[in-house]
Amino acid sequence: MKAFLFPGQGAQFPGMGKELYELEEGKALFEKANEIIGFRISDVMFSGTEEELKQTNVTQPAIFLHSVILAKVLGEEFNPDMVAGHSLGEFSALVAANALSFEDGLKLVIARANAMQKACELQPSTMAAILGLADEVVENICAGIDEVVVAANYNCPGQLVISGSIAGIEEACTQLTAAGAKRALKLNVGGAFHSPLMEPARVELQSAIEATAINSPICPIYQNVDPVAQTDPDKIKANLITQLTGAVKWTQTVEKMLADGAAEFVEVGPGSVLQGLVKKVNRAMPTRSASVPA
Repeated sequence: MKAFLFPGQGAQFPGMGKELYELEEGKALFEKANEIIGFRISDVMFSGTEEELKQTNVTQPAIFLHSVILAKVLGEEFNPDMVAGHSLGEFSALVAANALSFEDGLKLVIARANAMQKACELQPSTMAAILGLADEVVENICAGIDEVVVAANYNCPGQLVISGSIAGIEEACTQLTAAGAKRALKLNVGGAFHSPLMEPARVELQSAIEATAINSPICPIYQNVDPVAQTDPDKIKANLITQLTGAVKWTQTVEKMLADGAAEFVEVGPGSVLQGLVKKVNRAMPTRSASVPA
């Protein structure tokens, strides 16, 4: 069985997607996106700097567009038995699996980015990557801190990202280092994603998601907050709403996909970060990156 994976924020790079624009279907989708967004995001993706690609109104839709358009131009090569996306990538996965239309998916990603930016401005907050500790140790230490700090991204065994207030993250990093973490690295992010501090964004995005039509996907999707095979549109919608404040259970997602028969993982989008995480969950699993067809 073949699993297609869609990356999240941080996978962007200058020049991303330029080769897709040279294909007829890719060009048409990029131009449609430029019209929906209200500026030529394709120009920023193809010719912009790293700093320009980090802008809130660019990063998330850029990664979404690269992933979704790549899936579309792959044609018959995109034949998933299951799909999953890391955080933002969940929206890409849903569009690629025909649960969301291209237009609706893009509009939700734009709404998500804007809502997250507003939440970040309400309260200074951050995230940190914790390496070399068991998940349970990280969870227990975070639970004992008198600040908002939670496990946010279960990326792979021994790699867990925590999220919370600046004071909470600083205290957690101190305690986790003392507990034996190989590294406790504060991340250069704008806020505490996938934590209770994203509640204002969740509330704002909820109305947009509830007003959007979601259909049964062409194959099961394994979602971030509930990593089991899912095809029910109502459940998919509920999980999407919960995603902003819930943890990204990527380790659990990969483990469940393996248990359900995944024999090959194909990463669709910029970069190959998810391939690396899959290998760390199960080093024997064959992986490859999707490429643009000739």
